[in-house]
Amino acid sequence: MMVTFVSQCEKNALKKTRRVLDAFANRIGDNTWQTIITEDGLLTVKKMLRQTASKSTAVSCHWIRSRSRSQFLWVVGNRLKFNIEGVVPVNYTSVNAIKMDETKMMTEIVYANTQKQLLSEHLFGVGYVAALLVEHLFGSNQSGLKQAAFVSGCLHDLGKLDPEYRTWLDKAIHKNKKQVVEPQEDGLHIDAAKFSFEKHPRHNEISLWLSQFITLEAALPNKKLIEFIEHAVYWHHAKPIRKDEYVKINDVHRKLNAAYKEKGLQELVEHSKLMMNAVMGIQNNYSNLAVSADFARCSIKYDEDIISGFRKIDLPHYKQYELEESFKSYIDDINFNAKANILRACVISADHQISALSAQKLTSYIETGTLDLLVENILQKESDLIQHIQQCLVGFEEKYPNSGRNQEQTVIAKALLDVEDVAVLNGPAGCGKTKIALEWAKLSDAKKIIWICPRVQVCEGLYQDLINDDYLPHSKIEICTGEFKHINNQGEVEPTPMGQEFSGDIVLTTIDQVINSITTHTNVTAFVDFLNSHIVFDEFHEYIPMPAFNLLFAELVQAQKLMGQKANTLLVSATPNYSFVENVLSIDSQDIKSIKSFNSSKYCINFELFDEAEKTQEHPLFKAQLPNSIVISNTATTAQQAFIHNQENENAIVFHGKFKAKDKQAIFNKVYESFKENGSKEFDVLRSGPIVQAALNITCTQMTSEFTLAENFLQRLGRLDRFGKSKQVNQYTVAIPKVIPESNGKVKGNCARFLNSTYAYRSAYAWYEFLQNNLVQEPLTINEIYQFYQNFYTSSQGQDAVEQDLICALKESVKVIAAKVHDPLRYTKKVKASDKKKIKKSSLRGDSRFVQMVVMNIESMSNYLITNDYAIDWQESDIDFSNCYTESLNLLRETGVMDYVAKKHHQIDETSPSNGIPKTKVGLRKQVLEGAAVDPQHPIYLSYTPSDLLTKLGEDKVEESAVYYLKGIKQIIGAMPFNKITQ
Repeated sequence: MMVTFVSQCEKNALKKTRRVLDAFANRIGDNTWQTIITEDGLLTVKKMLRQTASKSTAVSCHWIRSRSRSQFLWVVGNRLKFNIEGVVPVNYTSVNAIKMDETKMMTEIVYANTQKQLLSEHLFGVGYVAALLVEHLFGSNQSGLKQAAFVSGCLHDLGKLDPEYRTWLDKAIHKNKKQVVEPQEDGLHIDAAKFSFEKHPRHNEISLWLSQFITLEAALPNKKLIEFIEHAVYWHHAKPIRKDEYVKINDVHRKLNAAYKEKGLQELVEHSKLMMNAVMGIQNNYSNLAVSADFARCSIKYDEDIISGFRKIDLPHYKQYELEESFKSYIDDINFNAKANILRACVISADHQISALSAQKLTSYIETGTLDLLVENILQKESDLIQHIQQCLVGFEEKYPNSGRNQEQTVIAKALLDVEDVAVLNGPAGCGKTKIALEWAKLSDAKKIIWICPRVQVCEGLYQDLINDDYLPHSKIEICTGEFKHINNQGEVEPTPMGQEFSGDIVLTTIDQVINSITTHTNVTAFVDFLNSHIVFDEFHEYIPMPAFNLLFAELVQAQKLMGQKANTLLVSATPNYSFVENVLSIDSQDIKSIKSFNSSKYCINFELFDEAEKTQEHPLFKAQLPNSIVISNTATTAQQAFIHNQENENAIVFHGKFKAKDKQAIFNKVYESFKENGSKEFDVLRSGPIVQAALNITCTQMTSEFTLAENFLQRLGRLDRFGKSKQVNQYTVAIPKVIPESNGKVKGNCARFLNSTYAYRSAYAWYEFLQNNLVQEPLTINEIYQFYQNFYTSSQGQDAVEQDLICALKESVKVIAAKVHDPLRYTKKVKASDKKKIKKSSLRGDSRFVQMVVMNIESMSNYLITNDYAIDWQESDIDFSNCYTESLNLLRETGVMDYVAKKHHQIDETSPSNGIPKTKVGLRKQVLEGAAVDPQHPIYLSYTPSDLLTKLGEDKVEESAVYYLKGIKQIIGAMPFNKITQ
C-alpha cells in the first residue's frame, strides 16, 4: 500500500518525527513523506511515533487509493492540527461543533472481517459482483433484479457497524493476525464466551433494521424491489436458534434498544449514513461502472415515526406461500420465491468471492476496475462435452446411415432451441429422448449438463446408458445422490472427492440435491452453478403429486424462465401432465415439442376386475406369470405378497424401496441386467412397486399394472416391448378392483384410498372412465395410445378431475413447506464427527428414522420362521451405512408399532434413551425414542427376536404391528409388517 505522511510538528517534536519518518519513507517536501509499505510496517511507524510523541507532535497518515482518491487513516499527536479529513485546515471549525462519535467514526478504520477488508470496499465489492452475476446470467431481461442485487450487496453487512461486532472483530484480528482465517460457510459472526445472540441481534438482522431508515425507493426504479432486497439482506445468513425468536422488525429494535438505548441507536444510523457515503465515493471513482445506485438521493435518518410501525412489520418470510384456490395465486408466490432465490444466491456467492480475498487484493480489484474478473471465475466453464456429444451423434449416423429416426430426432432437437425460454420434450417411451436431449445440449453450446431425476433409480438407469459405448464413454459422467457419489472418467470409476461434487461434464442427481440450495443455507452457491448450466429435468411429471416438491420444482423452473433465451432448460417426459405445465409452470403449449414413437408394435389393453380381499391365482397381480413379464403394483407390500405367493413356482425377482441400501443396489443390478435390451433373462418375472415405472431402460413382453392415474399407466406401458421387437400383439393388463367401477367415483377400497392419499384418485378414475368410453377393441400402436392421453387433457372431464387433484396437491404442499422447509438455522455448537452420521429430523420426502428388525425366513404366508438374528449388524465404532435401514415415521405411527416399542423397549435395551421415563408417560417415551433414532446407534426396534421376547419380556406372542426383514427361498424380500403376512 502507498501512504503519505504529513507533519505539523513543532519544537523538539519536529526532529524526533523526522528521524522516524526518514527511516521508513522518502521525504517529498519539507513536511511530507511518501512510501510503499506493508500493514505491519505501517503499524511499526505508528508505534514508534507514539513512543516519541509529545504535546508538539502532529503527524497524519493517508492511504493513496488511486490517482484521484486517498483515504485518511490516523493521526499521532495533536488532532487539532488537522481537520476531520486529516488535512491541514484553512478554515477552522470549533471542536465543540463536531460530534465526538462522528469524529471517532471518521478517524477509525471499519473492517468487515478478519482479512481486514474495509467495510466500505467489502459492501461495494459484494454489491457489484452480485449485480454482474445477475447480468451475466439473465442479460437485460432482469435489469430490476440486477439493481436489487447491487443495493442488497451494498447493504448486506451494514450491520457490522454494530459496536459489539467491531469490538469483537478488533480482538479477533489481534488474536489471529499471524494466521489466515478461512471464510466460513455461514460468514463471520461474534463468537465470544460471554456473548449470546439471545440478547443481541446478528449483523444481518441489524443490516435489515438499518435499511428501514433508508428511503431506498429513491435509488430504485421499482418500489417492489425493496421486498427482494430486504429478503436478501436478512437471509444472506442463517438465523441462530433462540428461545425468544424474532418475528417482527420490532424484535430486533427492542434488543438493540436494550443494548444501546436511543442515543446509541441514533448514532448507529448516523454511522450507516457515513458508510453509505463512503460506498458512494468508491462507486463514483470506479472505472467502467456497469451498475450504480444513487444513495445520495436517499434520506438516511433515525425516525420515530418509522419505529412506531415496527410492531406491524414481519421479518422477511423465507418462503412465501399461502393456501389458495386458484392457480394464479400460486404462480405469483412461485415467481416471488424464484426471484428471492436468485437474489439470495447471487449475493451470497459474491460475498464468498469477496470475503476470500486479502484486503490488498480487494483494493487492487476496485482501484483497477476489474471486479468483473471475479464473476468470470465463478461462471467460467471449460470442457470437451460438445466434442464428445458430436462423436456420439456421428456414431449413431454411422451405425444407422440415412436413418429417418436420426433425422426426426435432429428436427426436434433444433425445434427445442426455438422456444421462448424453457422447453418441454414430450415423447413416448423408446423415442430416444436421451439422445435428443444431448443433441439439444450440443446445439446450444453446453459446457455442462445437470441432469435432474425424481429418484435414485432413474439416475442409475441414465448413468448406465450414458457410460455405454454408444453414448459418452469418454466424458466425465458423475452421479451425485444421497447414496452414490462417483465419477466415470474415461471408463474409470472414481469416488467424488468431498467438496468437489457437481464437477462432472454431466452430473446426474436427484431433485433433492438441487432443492437443498433453495431450502437450506448449506451450499447456497450451488444454485448459481445450476443457473449457469444446461439443465435437464427428466421424468418431471413425478414431482406433480409430491407435496412440496411440486412447488419447489416450479420455483427452479421459474428461475430459468426468467433467463429468457439463455434459460438452456429442458423438461423431459412421455407424460408431461399438460394441466401442470400450463397452469403452474406457465409454459405455453407451443413450447411443448412432441415426437412420435418409432415403435410400430401393436398393443392390446385389457381391463381385469378383481376382489381386493382375495389374494389367489384369480387376482391378476398375484397369479403366476408367463416368462418375460413385469408386474407393477402401486405399493411395495403388494409386490412382496405376490412374490411370496409364487416364489416356489416362479423364477421371479422382486424390487421395491424397502431394502437395506446394499441389498437394494444388488437387486437393482440384477433387474437391469436381466431385463435390459438383449439382457441375460436370468429371471422370467419382475414383480415391483412403482420404482421401475419411469426412465429405467428395461423391457418385457407381458405387462400387468395396478389401477392408477394416466401418467403411471403410460409410464408402465413404456416398459412393455420397449424396443419394438415383438412380432405378436403385446398384452397390457390393467388390474382394477371391482369396487372402483361400482363406486361411481367415491373413494372405496384400499387401492382407491391409496391413490386418494397421493391426490391422484379423481384423475385416475376420470382416466379409467375416459378409456372405457373411447377405447376400441382392436390392437393399437404406442402413438395411438398416446393420442388418447392428449385427448384426455383436452376433455372437460379430464381437465376438471386433474385440476381438482392438482389444487389439493398444491394445498398440501403449502402445509408441508410451512412444516418442513424450516428457516435456515445456524447451530452454534460445533458439529461432532458422529453428528455427520445422523439423518435429518425433518425431510420433504417424509421424516425417517433408523430402525432395527428381526430376520424372518419365509417360504409361504403360512410357513415362516422368525430367527434370533437382527437384520442390521454393526459395531459401535464402525457403522456400515450400506447395511442400515430407515423407515417413515408416519408409517411407524400409523401401524401402531411405536406404541408397542415405547412400552417395551427399555426392558430389551438397558441403554435405551427412554429409560428412566415413567411407564405411564407413553407419549413422552415415543417422543424420546423418535428423536434419538436420527442416530444409527439408537434405532427404533420394529421387532424383537424370540429370545429377547422370552427372556427379557416373558412373552412368546408376536406383536401384530411388528415389522420383519424377510428372506425368501431365492432372494431377500425386504421389510414387511407381520400383519401383512398373516392377513
